[in-house]
Parts: sequence; C-alpha cells; structure tokens
Amino acid sequence: MNIFLSAKRRRSRRVAWYRRASHFILHPSSFIPCVALFAFVINFASNAQQRSGAHSTVARDTFTASDRRLVERAIGATCAERTRDPQGSMPIDEMQSRPSLPVNNPDAVDGARRADRLLPATRKLVTETIIKLAKEYDLYGGAVSRGKINGSVARVQSVRRVKPDVDARDNASVVLREPRTIEFGTIFLAGLRSDEAMISVLAHELTHIASGQTNSLRPLFKAIARRAATRTGLRIQGQRAEELGCDLVGVIATREFINQTASWEPLPRRLARAFEHNCVDDDSSDEDHLSPRSTIRALFALDVSLASELVSETSIGQRRIAPAAPAITLTASATGF
Repeated sequence: MNIFLSAKRRRSRRVAWYRRASHFILHPSSFIPCVALFAFVINFASNAQQRSGAHSTVARDTFTASDRRLVERAIGATCAERTRDPQGSMPIDEMQSRPSLPVNNPDAVDGARRADRLLPATRKLVTETIIKLAKEYDLYGGAVSRGKINGSVARVQSVRRVKPDVDARDNASVVLREPRTIEFGTIFLAGLRSDEAMISVLAHELTHIASGQTNSLRPLFKAIARRAATRTGLRIQGQRAEELGCDLVGVIATREFINQTASWEPLPRRLARAFEHNCVDDDSSDEDHLSPRSTIRALFALDVSLASELVSETSIGQRRIAPAAPAITLTASATGF
C-alpha cells in the first residue's frame, strides 16, 4: 500500500490526511556516497556515547507563564512580519483559494528551481536535526534506537528530486513505497517565496520519508507531542504527533540554515519565514493536523529560544547580520552529499 504524506493543512471541508493511492512512479536510483554516509552515522553514534547528560528532564520540561506570554508575542511578530516582507509566504488558506497554476507559470518555475537548489542542503540539515532531537529526547542511547535513527538517515539521503504537480495545488507529498521524489503543488511552489520557507517544507517532507513505512521515528514524534501538549494544553495524538514532529524538524533545520548562510537581512525576518505559511485567517484543524496557528504556538512552545529571537528588542529595521567572509553556499558539493 502506497501512502502519500502531506505537509499542508486544509479547511475543514477539504481535510488534509494520509492519501492512499493505487499507483506510484518509479524513479532511477541515485548514487549515495556510502563511505561518507557511514562515517557520518558512526561519528554521531560516537558522540552519543560521549553525551555529558547536562540537560536534565526537569530543566528541559520547564515552561513558565513568562514563556507562554513570549510565545504569544512571537506568533504576533511572525504574522506581522509576513505582511512587511517582500518574500513573505502566502498563507495556506489563501493558497487554497487561488486557481491552479500551470507548471510553466513563472512563479511556480522559480519555486521549483529554489526547491531543487536547496534539496541537497536540506537533506544534510534534516539528518543533523533528527539526530540532535533523538539525543535531546533520550532516544539515541541504545543500539536498537541508534539503528532506527541511522536507517532514517539513509532514507533521507535517497531523495533526489522535487516534482511540480498542477493537481497537487497547495500541497506537498511523498510516496513512502518509493521515497525518491517530493511532489509539490505548483501553487505551493509559488507561495513559498524564500529559501527559509522552502527549507521548512522540504524538511517536513524529508522527515516523513525518514520515518518511513516502519514508522521508525514514532517514539520521537510521541515524545515531542507529549511535551508540546503539556506546554500548550492542545490534544496532540496519532497523526498529529507525526505532523508536528515533521514541522519541528523543519523549523530547526531552517534555523541552522540561517546560521550557516550569511545575509544582510535581519534574523527575525528570516526566522519568521519558517512559520509564515501558517499565518491564516481560516484557522481550521482536523483529526490529523493541528490548526495552522496552533501549530505555530506548539512549535514556539517546544523551542522558546526561537520565540525569543523573533521578539528581540532590536527593531527589525535596525538589526543587521554582517556577511561572513567567505559566505557559505549550501550546495551538493558544500554539504558532502
């Protein structure tokens, strides 16, 4: 059975869910640099053995009333920034209301080129983020757990193509039986207008692939969901846990991309782009997804440091990040994959 997994959230009349299909498209297997990959995995396994245990469970789960207020301020700052940013993402409820775009639409073409360009870097970022989260949630200590995580890493590296699809419209999806391609609706490609926004969605889809048909990352998704539910009071079970886990990988990968790529743009603006497509007016949820704005709330609650960076007292108009010398360009050759 082939399963499509979707990064997109729909209105209540058009529920986003696992879409089962009776067909899939075979793509030629791509060469994976095995030596580099295995060295990478072994290195992380070694690091896991040397973990200091500095992060206690109590400290990690602390979430204060001040943190809760900070999260709400960050949501407002994110959605306000979307309206000011020339590269701000189109909210997904607005995408849904748009007519379909042909594959050769200039905005869709630009989006497809952006996705292709960023895919190699995003694979590496997702790999690093999954291992980081597995360690943080104490799921990388045993041989069985490490084996599952390392298998997830290998699946991420197998993805080689982004395929534009008119019929997918404002959606992105993967087929777990043949995880070589991310199918991307042309409206979605056109609506994500920045590198940061594109990486957040690519990383979401790659995380579905990482978990795979065997649900290798289910323990991680459940742990993330428990913490988010405790901090927000939201009901996050079943497929909602996986969708939120994929979203968290997306925003953390985007933050790391920002760290590694120099820009004169202010940090809050670049960071907001990872969340902006969830700045909707029609804030509907379904059984498989939190509502878009609840998703932003849960993500900031899970990583309060992101909320803090977005509401920095330094004004967006004054804050600047000087480019490093030389600037880092994340390409296939630069990432080693």
